[in-house]
Amino acid sequence: MSQAAVRQTDFGDVLALIQSGKQKLIVQAHQVHLETYWQVGAYLAHKVANGGWGKGVVQELAAWLNSKDPEIKGFSASNLWRMKQFYEVFSADQKLATLSRVLSWSHYLAILGQCKTAEEQIFYSLLSSQEKWPVRELRRQISSAAFERTLLADAKLAPAVRELPQDVTGVFKDSYLIDFAGLSEPHLEKDLQSAPVSHLREFLLEL
Repeated sequence: MSQAAVRQTDFGDVLALIQSGKQKLIVQAHQVHLETYWQVGAYLAHKVANGGWGKGVVQELAAWLNSKDPEIKGFSASNLWRMKQFYEVFSADQKLATLSRVLSWSHYLAILGQCKTAEEQIFYSLLSSQEKWPVRELRRQISSAAFERTLLADAKLAPAVRELPQDVTGVFKDSYLIDFAGLSEPHLEKDLQSAPVSHLREFLLEL
């Protein structure tokens, strides 16, 4: 191997080290970001429960923070309230507390903002983590009521199927969404039959 080729290989090793360090910084920044939100949420949850704080006080806090340090971003009144919800939902169990460090804050905002119950919030948090959903896909799943459809599908399992050694809940889905087909109301049956062909990838993913 020529000296130039060896040098290119060595240079590539240095680049790999730099890129690895950069990625570690991003991961650490993400963890610190969520840890800060967690701590702020815990403080607010305590104050609401024991100090008589309400949304009015949280609004005052947001305005005060902005006046003291205008460069601080992400601490509006609504975001502060989400931090409180974030802590309350995931602090109930140690496994959930670990899960709270996995997704991005945008994921948690979508989950907390669009899901009404703690069970639903946990459901989408787990699936987002396991399936590595981007935020856009998470929002689509929530809008398409994946949680409700999974509950309905599991409730319809026959007793014999429930006794299988492997967990089959969530596997059988007898109701499929076709909202991606882009059909207008009303539409013809032939349109319904042909629409999945032009959206094959989405159709298979939904199945």
